[in-house]
Amino acid sequence: MKIFNTLSRRKEEFVPLEPGKVKMYVCGPTVYNFIHIGNARPMIIFDTVRRYFEYKGYDVNYVSNFTDVDDKIIKKAIEEGVDAETISKRYIAECKKDMADMNVKPATTHPQATQEIQGMLEMIQSLIDKGHAYVAADGTVYFRTKSFKGYGKLSHKNLDEMMSGFRELKVTGEENKEDPSDFVLWKPKKDGEPYWESPWCQGRPGWHIECSVMSKKYLGEQIDIHAGGEDLIFPHHENEIAQSEAANGKTFANYWMHNGFLNIDNKKMSKSLGNFFTVREIGEKYDLQVLRFFMLSAHYRSPINFSAELMEASKNGLDRIITSAERLKELQGKVSGDTLTEEERENKKTVDELVAKFEAAMDDDFNTADAVSAIFELVKLANSTANEENSKAYVELLAGTIAKLSDVLGIITERKAEVLDSEVEEMIAARQQARKEKNFALADEIRQKLLDMGIVLEDTREGVKWKRA
Repeated sequence: MKIFNTLSRRKEEFVPLEPGKVKMYVCGPTVYNFIHIGNARPMIIFDTVRRYFEYKGYDVNYVSNFTDVDDKIIKKAIEEGVDAETISKRYIAECKKDMADMNVKPATTHPQATQEIQGMLEMIQSLIDKGHAYVAADGTVYFRTKSFKGYGKLSHKNLDEMMSGFRELKVTGEENKEDPSDFVLWKPKKDGEPYWESPWCQGRPGWHIECSVMSKKYLGEQIDIHAGGEDLIFPHHENEIAQSEAANGKTFANYWMHNGFLNIDNKKMSKSLGNFFTVREIGEKYDLQVLRFFMLSAHYRSPINFSAELMEASKNGLDRIITSAERLKELQGKVSGDTLTEEERENKKTVDELVAKFEAAMDDDFNTADAVSAIFELVKLANSTANEENSKAYVELLAGTIAKLSDVLGIITERKAEVLDSEVEEMIAARQQARKEKNFALADEIRQKLLDMGIVLEDTREGVKWKRA
């Protein structure tokens, strides 16, 4: 299995620290509002990475945090006249709901920054003791960037080149720094902000130290994979490496994975452009399985463009898989025979080849786009070869293989049972009554009204079936 490592800028063979186990840390969201579709991409991508490791038999310890103390959370709390904890608790719950709807598995541990303050105080003190950090006159603690020789190795930035950029950016309140490139580990409280006691001042942690401490506590001083969006490479992940390796004296993470940006209609998503979408808003128009399928349609390192047309294409693609899976499920109740026929054995070779194609795609830096195409080929094979003349063994082979590979991608092949509201139920019943009375004009009129509401009816021998358009 090969992973593109941001650190080396090349694909590397994955060799775990401990055979059969994967220690993986993924930076989670700052919880001050509903998560947006940009947040959704790393959640879906790295959940899929985890699922594939588990499919390959690895025991995965998957840690993804919630940043629950931050300027944005405090700002929202002040606007609403509540405390920061009220805001973070609310949006952690909302985030978990969206994650469940996207079929993102809960992490092994979801640590919260505010519950790990003691560990942060200890790591900061260790960095001060080792000469990697210092306390400014106002009680702010800074990391001494020049004390860490490897600074810039992840972002491939040269510290001297960065210095000229830092000199241009004179930030108010940072006059106490020894060097413009030094970053905050602990900062003094402001009026009305949450704070904790520390040896240096009443205050709160800097953002970067939080992830270093949570990763160390739940995964150990060294981990296999650290992941997140490419916007986190610098400064967040660069700073994590500096403080973790300076404190622990060990390589922090062996593999760094970063997903590409998400654009909206070929433009960067931003509130000012009016093209900002939350996952909850998308969920009002589409089953969030469609959003997941869309995210997996491109390679995770490539930028991906979100548009109504591409979401419709993803909806249709996902429907092809689900419809095929449903058909195979129905067939299983109509066929018999535990042994494959000679023709079916030949077809099984094709099934095995497509499973190998799927695995080869995923082994090559988690190429989900090619993995999806292997599933589509399986669907095509099932649609063209499976019928009531087949053995049960063959139908079950196709159904099981499509379900298993789809599950690796987090795609649910069973259509969700949907509850119709009473108005729609009454309309379907009225149409049935009109047909009984041979009032076909009325029946057609009701069918069209339902279609306008996005409900498609299908008259079968077993009765009326329906689905969302």
